[in-house]
Amino acid sequence: MPMSQHTIPSAETLEVEFKSDRDCLNDDDLIEALICLANANGGTLYLGVENDGSVTGLHTTRPASIAGLAALVANRTVPRLQVQVQEIHTPSGRVAAMAVPQCSDIIARSDGLVKRRRIGGKGQPECVPFLPSEYTSRRADFRLVDMSAEPVADATLADFDPLQRARLRSIIANNPRSDKSLVGLNDEQLDGALSLTITRAGVRQPTLLGLLLIGSTDSLRRLVPTHEVLFQVLDGTQVKVNEGSRAALIEVVEWLDLLSRGVNTEQEFNEGLFRIGIARVEVDALREAINNALVHRDYARRGPVRVCWQKNELIISNPGGFVDGVSLANLLTTEPRPRNPALADAFKRLGLVDRTGRGVDMIYTSMLRFGRPAPDYAQSMADLVKLSISTEPADLAFVRMVLQEEARQKSALPVETLLVLTALREARRLSAADIAVQLQCSAPQATGLMEALAESGLVRAHSSGRSRQFTLSPAVYRTLGQKAEYVRQAAFEPIQRVQMIKNYLKENGQIRRQDAADLCQLAPREAGAVLERMVKNGEIVLHGVRKTAYYTLPPKSTV
Repeated sequence: MPMSQHTIPSAETLEVEFKSDRDCLNDDDLIEALICLANANGGTLYLGVENDGSVTGLHTTRPASIAGLAALVANRTVPRLQVQVQEIHTPSGRVAAMAVPQCSDIIARSDGLVKRRRIGGKGQPECVPFLPSEYTSRRADFRLVDMSAEPVADATLADFDPLQRARLRSIIANNPRSDKSLVGLNDEQLDGALSLTITRAGVRQPTLLGLLLIGSTDSLRRLVPTHEVLFQVLDGTQVKVNEGSRAALIEVVEWLDLLSRGVNTEQEFNEGLFRIGIARVEVDALREAINNALVHRDYARRGPVRVCWQKNELIISNPGGFVDGVSLANLLTTEPRPRNPALADAFKRLGLVDRTGRGVDMIYTSMLRFGRPAPDYAQSMADLVKLSISTEPADLAFVRMVLQEEARQKSALPVETLLVLTALREARRLSAADIAVQLQCSAPQATGLMEALAESGLVRAHSSGRSRQFTLSPAVYRTLGQKAEYVRQAAFEPIQRVQMIKNYLKENGQIRRQDAADLCQLAPREAGAVLERMVKNGEIVLHGVRKTAYYTLPPKSTV
């Protein structure tokens, strides 16, 4: 299918591959590159482009129609890989853009070659062998298998540690958020209820979940060598604390909690007669973030779960990227999709993570209500989730505003409201479309929320129609100690419109009401009111009436 209007990317990425065709790329190499993309995130291969991004075009022996390339790929791959091929016409020659879907099935070349694309050590994409030991991780990414519920080869009940089992029972009995239906179960019943074991041919065998929760350290080292947790405290380049553990997760949870207490200091805040201690990271959110990393990590990949306290931020990372269907663009709105469902369910029933599966909301809320930036997952990669949490001092004026509003409403502010307040504090004024991006929702949903917040007095709407924008309300700015900021923001809009109209007149000589409406993104009646005020102020001159009316600058105007 010809496609003359298309921008070829300037550089290769995980999802973009360039292949030269000056020497007529052979079919095996072409198929290899395509299965690499399919076994990673999918993407587009541009045939006829050099590694540096320069276009050299398809080889002269390529047929006029390149539609047959799709059939070639399907016939040379197992399972059959379906690609979409489009032809791009450039001054330097033809280019074949081959769109490759991300595949849940592992794609091989017909001769058995299996490879995948990844970002190499130098930050550049590369195609590497896809090893059988990595297949389970790939299937877990698409939630086709629950690794945590699978039995571990060579594991026996003797690999369970009685001390860890006692810890497990203590959590069930003493954690107010735990599932009390687990109290009183004998060992076999408890193992079955939490999927710590699986029975096959009448024999109980530990699952990965069972070993992770109550396995002995020696057994975990031998049977789950990928399991490791690091706790670090850095002061610039100086390493103040660097400790590791390969113990069972219920011991690791307590260990991390204890170590964090010495670092997670409090900032004092007085509100009336009450003193509030504001931790660097709110305790429940800290536990949620750490335990989420333990629950959602890929236990088939090497590399530790890392909890690293730095001067102004906390970094929590875990091996394994986001599972299929989860991305930076929908973290706040997507349904919970754990990589290890059995492990996630066990942590919920033990009360170690949020029972609703919306722990991300808790982490966001705990940061935003203290005037800190939202949690940042932007440094995550295909095989790593990395969470950055700001530990900067809280914005006490913002905290006071939130507390006063929660007292007025007699309920906690939801995460959506906190996101809006934070976004408007930083950007000053935003449209509903801008807010929709922040909230990861549709524009109509954002509009509904903003109108509700305007009614509550937290935000103020300016203008109407397509030009409708929002700022924080005067009351909020007063509470934040920024009384002049609202006046500045409210005055900006009409001044900007007047100047835009004057600039238009300088360039075009005259303007009609509809022109002004289009220019300023106003309804015609609102545009007419702006023009009328400018006429009264002597800034422009009206000519004609009604439908024939138009406006010019005053004679010899230098405005």
